[in-house]
Amino acid sequence: MGFWDFIFGAKKRQIQLFLENDAVILDVRTKKEFDAGAIPNSVHVPLQDLHNHIDKLKAMNTAFVVCCEAGVRASKAVKFLNINNIEATNGGGWHSLAKNYNLMN
Repeated sequence: MGFWDFIFGAKKRQIQLFLENDAVILDVRTKKEFDAGAIPNSVHVPLQDLHNHIDKLKAMNTAFVVCCEAGVRASKAVKFLNINNIEATNGGGWHSLAKNYNLMN
């Protein structure tokens, strides 16, 4: 197994573990992006509004798999959530997350 396989394989295992433990999908794209298509039952909070929803997210008492269009905004959101003692991992782009983990019902 190569270095990149090790890194990306560990990430895939982490996402799978979160999902197996009933983590909620948190989509941090804009409203327009989300309305154009999203993973069913995902929670939508645009990245720029995340700080206004931190108490609501904490009250959900769950971990989150965070997604966006490609993973950059999700990475920023995960850092913010983790700083606020919310367990979260970066699921990357919502299309690939949905495809790789069969989330489109």
